Amino acid sequence: MSTRAKPAPAAEAPARAADRIRDTAFELFYREGIRAVGVEEIVSRAGVTKPSLYRAYESKDELAADYLRDYNERFCRVFEAPSVEHPGDPRAQLLAYLDGLASRASSDGYRGCGLTNAVIEYPGREHPAHKVAVESKRTLRKRLRELCRAMGAADAETLADGLLLLIEGSYVSGQTFGRGGPAKALGKVARALIEASLGS
Repeated sequence: MSTRAKPAPAAEAPARAADRIRDTAFELFYREGIRAVGVEEIVSRAGVTKPSLYRAYESKDELAADYLRDYNERFCRVFEAPSVEHPGDPRAQLLAYLDGLASRASSDGYRGCGLTNAVIEYPGREHPAHKVAVESKRTLRKRLRELCRAMGAADAETLADGLLLLIEGSYVSGQTFGRGGPAKALGKVARALIEASLGS
């Protein structure tokens, strides 16, 4: 018979509560918006107490910032995933992501980019959520420039900014028009822009 000691339930509870809070907040913040969701709703849906939330996070603002850090990590995984199928082909990698975004942004119930939504919800530059979201966008802009340079674009910065405008426009138009809206043309428009920039 094993004599290995089992972890004390009291030691496990905080971690489980924090995980439930984080998962619940992610779902609610993305679907409803950060400002629209109160702490009471989060703890009620998560099945935890309010003190549990404040043990894990100093404030709702810090929880919002953590949600956005988590959102950014998920975004980066999706954005970089095509590099596995298209190694050494930055154009194909980028277009694969854009085609996927066009499909998502043209589906019912699409809520855009949580990071973009947060910048709009929290325009104050010192708010923790604003800081996380803006840093993510700056990193995306830098990554797009790297991909455009790797494609051989003569003006990689302008091409990258054009593609970033298309991406951000898809986030918003997807929420506005839904299925059948202009976001469905993202891949086609991006291809035309890239071809014009590369002279091909």
